[in-house]
Amino acid sequence: MAFALLTFFALLSLAGTASAQEPTTSPTPPTPTASATPTAPVPDNAVPVSGNLNNGGTRLEGVTVRALDSSGTEVATGESASNGRWELAVAPGTYTFEIVADTLPDGVSVQAAVEREVVAGRANTVIFSFGEVRTASNVSFGEKLIRTTVDGLRFGLVIAIAGVGLSLIYGTTGLTNFAHGEMVTLGAVAAWVINTSFGVPLIPATILAIFVGIGIGLLTNGIVWKPLRKRKTGLIAQLVVSIGLAISLRYLILIFFSDRAEPFDDYQGQVEKNWGPIALTDANAIVMIVSLVVLVGVALLLQKTRIGKAMRAVSDNRDLAASSGINVERVIMFVWGLGGGLAALGGVLFGISELGGRVQWEMGFKLLLLMFAGITLGGLGTAYGALLGCVIVGLLVQLSTLIINPDLKYIGGLLVLIVILVVRPQGILGSRQRIG
Repeated sequence: MAFALLTFFALLSLAGTASAQEPTTSPTPPTPTASATPTAPVPDNAVPVSGNLNNGGTRLEGVTVRALDSSGTEVATGESASNGRWELAVAPGTYTFEIVADTLPDGVSVQAAVEREVVAGRANTVIFSFGEVRTASNVSFGEKLIRTTVDGLRFGLVIAIAGVGLSLIYGTTGLTNFAHGEMVTLGAVAAWVINTSFGVPLIPATILAIFVGIGIGLLTNGIVWKPLRKRKTGLIAQLVVSIGLAISLRYLILIFFSDRAEPFDDYQGQVEKNWGPIALTDANAIVMIVSLVVLVGVALLLQKTRIGKAMRAVSDNRDLAASSGINVERVIMFVWGLGGGLAALGGVLFGISELGGRVQWEMGFKLLLLMFAGITLGGLGTAYGALLGCVIVGLLVQLSTLIINPDLKYIGGLLVLIVILVVRPQGILGSRQRIG
């Protein structure tokens, strides 16, 4: 019996060994077709490249974006998510980024591929433009004049949003604040960070950036300008301090932001819509509406509210306002907060409408000359004069492109500033001051 059991287990062991040694049949791998594209390995020094596919406010999902090297070989591909964002990784170098047309929705076309140099250590963003390429060859001069005028009104309203705060600060403190341009840039950068880094849509990101601008205005007043006022520092010395503060902030923004124009996630590649002879993108229409609403709100604040009347009183005669029981320092603090918030909003609107939905590290510095020209033309220290002067400057700057190279249009602001200071130094709505 024992011998039989041993024989049985021995046979089972031999059977198990034989089955283990028997080769298994695996399916034959499919033979690659000639149309298949091999996937290139991701290099060790790969740099991410990203973007957002936004066709007139519609996010495009499932669209394939590919990168081609100088020889035309595909090196990387990426597909857009539900929010239109895509990302791929390539080694540093120059590439051509294009959209695979077959993956676009019906009725949507891309204008052209984009050539971009990819640099390590920077945010590499690629923007595609959708729709047909527009040409001005068939546009009459009258229609072009109307479009340029509307564009000038839009630009003037943006300058006014940023410049009203500068005028109010001058009216209540007498300070010509050269750092106001950097407050414009800081507001735009704050909105960009909130929009791109935290994924917040641009409209609520702009509201948050306005609060950041208010905080910056209050902070600079509390740390820099209030101590100088208490020490009875002269206006010339404060002017020099504002220039030094502007230079410091400008290059701090350059260090921590970027020397390249960085786009918002929203309002890119806008398509113009025609209303008769007027052609505007949705973004520019929104900019004009928001600017008008905010400026009307500022006017009502100055005319109808208690703090607004106090601001006008301090601007007219600071000593008389103080003797009337007005807390001048509190009014000045409010003006700095209001100026910072308006500067932040102006920076975002300027980036959307004038820079194609981008943020630049020196955008506020470019706008500063036009703000000074506008408030000088309208009358230094007067909010309504700043509004009128900035709109006129915006019109003159844009209309000058009908005659001169558009790259030189900001020179018009300097010419306006020179002419006004020579002909009428007090501005349109300003009053002559009697000395002696």
